[in-house]
Amino acid sequence: MSIIKEFLRYNRQTILPEIGDEGQEKIKNAKVLVIGAGGLGCPVLQYLSTAGVGTIGVVDFDTIEIHNLHRQILYTEDQVGFSKASTAKKVLMKLNPLINVIAFEEKLTVENASLLIQGFDIIVDGSDNFKTRYLVNDTCVDLSKTLVYGSILKFEGQIAVFNHNGGKNLRDLFPEMPDPKDVPNCNLNGVLGTLPGIIGNMMAHETLKLILELPALKNELLLFDTLNWNFKKLTF
Repeated sequence: MSIIKEFLRYNRQTILPEIGDEGQEKIKNAKVLVIGAGGLGCPVLQYLSTAGVGTIGVVDFDTIEIHNLHRQILYTEDQVGFSKASTAKKVLMKLNPLINVIAFEEKLTVENASLLIQGFDIIVDGSDNFKTRYLVNDTCVDLSKTLVYGSILKFEGQIAVFNHNGGKNLRDLFPEMPDPKDVPNCNLNGVLGTLPGIIGNMMAHETLKLILELPALKNELLLFDTLNWNFKKLTF
C-alpha cells in the first residue's frame, strides 16, 4: 500500500527525467536538518516534507508569537505560545505521514551543535543571527557536512551552498563575524511576509538538487532584490 501511496503522491516529480524512481529513492533516504523553524525554515520544511525527504530534523527553542504569523505560515493563531519545533513536526506529519520528522526543542550551542548536526546529510540554516550562522558553518566544516545558507532583510535575500564537495564555506566569503550592532535585522528593519517564502523555497529547491546530485551553487552567492526583481550571482 505504501508503494502505491508514494507513486501517487510523488508522480508529478518522478516523471521528470532528472528525477525518476531512482531520484525519489534518494529523496526518501535523505536526512536533512533545518536550523530554525521561522520565516525561512517554514517554507523549507513544507517543501522538503511534501517532496518526500525521508528524515527531517527541526531545531528551534522558540515559541510561536502573534507577530510571526504574517510570514511563518506553518502556524495558526491558536498555536501562539506553543513550541515551534514540536508544532512544526505535527503540521509536517499531517502534510506527509510517509516521512519522519524529529523535533529538537533546544537552542543550538557550541556544546550541542556537533551532536545535533552529525546525524544528517545536509544542513539548512534558516537562523536569524550571525552567531548561529557562524556556529553552524564552522560545525559543518568540522564534520564535512554540506550547508545550504540563506538570509533575508526588507525586500532582499541571499542564498549559497557551503562546504559541498570541496567547496568554500562562509568564512571564505566573510572571514569574521560582524558585530551584531552594526548589522540591520528584521526585528528593527522589517520584512515583507512573502520574502522568506520566496527565499525559503529557493533554499528548499537547492537542497533537493543537492540530494538529487543535480547542478547546484558552488562558491557562488546568489543575491535577489525582490523589489526590483534583480538577480546577482557573485563568485567567491
